[in-house]
Amino acid sequence: MRHHNKNRILGRDKDQRKALLKSLMYSLLVHEGMATTLAKAKEVQPHMEKLVTKAKRDTLAARKLVYARIGESNASKKLFTTIAPRYVDRAGGYTRIIKMPRRKSDAAEMARIEFVK
Repeated sequence: MRHHNKNRILGRDKDQRKALLKSLMYSLLVHEGMATTLAKAKEVQPHMEKLVTKAKRDTLAARKLVYARIGESNASKKLFTTIAPRYVDRAGGYTRIIKMPRRKSDAAEMARIEFVK
């Protein structure tokens, strides 16, 4: 039975999927927006929302958790110094997904995920 297994497989093993999500979150933090497939964007969105919510409380425990999830000090520093302070008064909904035309090579559904200004 597949109880509590709602996450997308994305055609990868667990370790590969974890590494993919980590790199997607890193790219989203560094560039503050990126184009990817719709499934990947929908999968990374809740993870990113939770990290921004954690970063709004600028504690040592929050910094350690974000660093453990992203694994890069520059991206986590940017999250705490520039991105999280924008959303102090906002209760949620820090990212948006915008659908784009399908990719010509394999007709994959494309989307752009970015932070709400």
